[in-house]
Amino acid sequence: MDSNYEPAVIEAEAQACWNDTEAFSVREDGGREKYYCLCMLPYPSGKLHMGHVRNYTIGDVIARYHRMRGRNVLQPMAWDAFGLPAENAAMQNGVPPGRWTRDNIDYMRGQLKSLGFGIDWSREFATCDPGYYRWNQWLFLKMLEKGLVYQKTGLVNWDPVDQTVLANEQVIDGRGWRTGAPVEKREIPMYYMRITAYADELLAALDELDGWPERVRAMQANWIGRSEGARVAFPYTMDGRNEKLWVFTTRADTLMGVTFVAIAAEHPLALRLGEDNPEAAAFIEKCRTGGVTEAEVATREKEGVPTGFHVEHPITGEPVPVWIGNYVLMSYGEGAVMGVPGHDERDAEFAHKYSLPIGQVLAVEGERYDASHWQDWYGSKDGVCVNSGKYDGLGFAAATDAIAADLEAKHLGEKRIQYRLRDWGISRQRYWGCPIPIIHCEKCGAVPVPEDQLPVTLPEDLTPDGGGNPLARCEAFVKCECPRCGGPARRETDTMDTFVDSSWYYMRYTSPDSSASMVDARADYWLPVDQYIGGIEHAILHLLYSRFWTKVMRDFGLLKIDEPFTNLLTQGMVLNQIWFSRDGDGRITYHNPAGITAEGDGVGRTADGAAVEFGGLGKMSKSKNNGVDPGELIERHGADAVRLFTMFAAPPEQTLEWSEAGVEGAVRFLRRLYRAVAEHVEGEPAERVPADLDGAARELRRQTHATIAKVDDDIGRRYTFNTAIAAVMELLNAVNRFAPETTADRAVVQESLETAIMLLAPIVPHICHRLWREMGHAEPIIDVAWPTADPAALKRDELEIVVQVNGKLRGRIAVDAGANREAVENAALADDNVQRFIGGKAVRRVIVVPGKLVNVVV
Repeated sequence: MDSNYEPAVIEAEAQACWNDTEAFSVREDGGREKYYCLCMLPYPSGKLHMGHVRNYTIGDVIARYHRMRGRNVLQPMAWDAFGLPAENAAMQNGVPPGRWTRDNIDYMRGQLKSLGFGIDWSREFATCDPGYYRWNQWLFLKMLEKGLVYQKTGLVNWDPVDQTVLANEQVIDGRGWRTGAPVEKREIPMYYMRITAYADELLAALDELDGWPERVRAMQANWIGRSEGARVAFPYTMDGRNEKLWVFTTRADTLMGVTFVAIAAEHPLALRLGEDNPEAAAFIEKCRTGGVTEAEVATREKEGVPTGFHVEHPITGEPVPVWIGNYVLMSYGEGAVMGVPGHDERDAEFAHKYSLPIGQVLAVEGERYDASHWQDWYGSKDGVCVNSGKYDGLGFAAATDAIAADLEAKHLGEKRIQYRLRDWGISRQRYWGCPIPIIHCEKCGAVPVPEDQLPVTLPEDLTPDGGGNPLARCEAFVKCECPRCGGPARRETDTMDTFVDSSWYYMRYTSPDSSASMVDARADYWLPVDQYIGGIEHAILHLLYSRFWTKVMRDFGLLKIDEPFTNLLTQGMVLNQIWFSRDGDGRITYHNPAGITAEGDGVGRTADGAAVEFGGLGKMSKSKNNGVDPGELIERHGADAVRLFTMFAAPPEQTLEWSEAGVEGAVRFLRRLYRAVAEHVEGEPAERVPADLDGAARELRRQTHATIAKVDDDIGRRYTFNTAIAAVMELLNAVNRFAPETTADRAVVQESLETAIMLLAPIVPHICHRLWREMGHAEPIIDVAWPTADPAALKRDELEIVVQVNGKLRGRIAVDAGANREAVENAALADDNVQRFIGGKAVRRVIVVPGKLVNVVV
């Protein structure tokens, strides 16, 4: 055996073996327990980053572990290939998004293979493949038939220069990212999926997802946002007609404290009032700029304008002024809120700014109400109604019931359960996405594309230029015949949200070659996914949409499961140092940490000697120029070293701080392991481990089997890969300290080294592939069963017990493993060092923790 560790040679050899034998291609096997291990599919951006490496290494370790446990393991890969980044790259590079995407897929596939991931590549696909997105379109049409898809106008960001819709992330300080033009809000027709029809089930089922992190379940529950309250109408008369302005409130008990109502700038009443009110019209126009997300609205300075119009209070009939407020979203609730500034933080901020009346309608016993300290009263449900007429003295629940009953009697409201969750708008006014299968005919209206004409194929030779959706200018795509009347018609040019693509890709892996249906009977074997792995940034939308999609397919008879992912692991980010310099105008330039010589105190020098400042640690990103190229790392140190570092540096849920020294440390450990095997196999062949070991050999074997038990628990249950690796490192240190003298000793070393190789095989599979063969085994390590700890080997003749005096460590003693409490106590008190610290004082008490410690209290 060559004693030099050459990762490039070893890794190429192992990967060739796996490829030649199709080691990771799996089929359904009813006689074996299946295990479906899945990492979130990557976007083909061009290169893997260290976040990808960490994510997929975690998945691969788990998959390989379960394979060695005898399970039939599926670990597939696909590409989340549609979306905005490809269009942006196309505009920058002047190439069609399809070509850019597929070139990137080819490159990234090679990077993934270089890391030795045990992926079943026979199931690979890209979401931009017509054979895949055909089924997006098919299910869209089925959902349309069942009323789970509908069309209505929706609010979007509109760039008036590029004449295109912008995603929220493309709106920067209220302006388009490319043109710098002030962004407008526009109402345009959009298609929606009725996810709210499943709100109750989506919320209730969270309690059953025991394998999910609690914070993810909490995030989803908050996003669904079940609220019990009342729908309340404020009557008004306009243009001779009696109308109602509806609001939803969770605090009907404060209805008597309403001093104003605020409506969204897009509310129909606001638009009507703006026709006769120049000030209101100007404010509505101002509100058209800026973002449309709830987060942006929540942090925006509260502004409003009075309309001069009043509605009636539903209980008292008193006039209530109507304001238009920029903090009210048309897309949430009824697009209107009742202002109770005496007991609501947001309303109070607005009322203080515009000197609106503030009144107390809740009182808490023992507390003095102060309208200037409204924050202390925000959200309180502990008080009773005051200044509320007939409702005075009622608590929250009783007041809510009484007010709701009175409203219902007047046909001005009722109790209602409402959700924060809104239906999923899937229309995107972009080219690079799945075409929505609708045809527009002047005679027949919106007509679904017949099923036998699917897929509606997206032309891949168009290049966006920033001048709107190029599909709208592609007559070959747009012009068609109406399926109903045969007359001239035009195809829908909106495409689907890319969350549609990723909402069911994990199902398609089970039946990737099915041409007759989305999935077939094979899905019943593989689903649900046993372990899903991905970033916490996908905790809400992707996971929620996937759960919704699963339930829809179940209800259509396509699946037999209720939830897609049994267990969920959300890995932490990979961090690196941030270094930057400023020019004379204050503009910042970021420098890659690899080219920095740090000098301390937050300063450093670049390779050319220029001074730079330290900006702390941050997520690896192109914008901060602090990324690390996995390809260069693999070329320098080998894939196993990269894998070992990412698993050893931190537990998977925590952030990982990048360290070049850490990778070099991983290389040194792999060399020690390689040398230990090389030195061992130079000797005579080892026989079986005898049953009558004693001394150091027995202790080494005990540590070997203790390591098996620990690593099995760390990987199989706890997913603390770093502690598993540390345990194997300690075992290797013990092997290196042990000096074998007999064939029995060599047998113990053989078992210890074989154990280390098996335990490390899921983490560093390439070197373990070679070392297992060098240890004399013809069977590949990937086909070897996971080791089990021998209970007999774990038994100890002696135990080391820690001895404390008044809680401080003062000695260690060795006692027989079967020694009783009295013997342990006597041995502790007889220890010379312990006696020195007792110092002749009276022993008040001796505390014995069996097998662990003795604490002498003096």
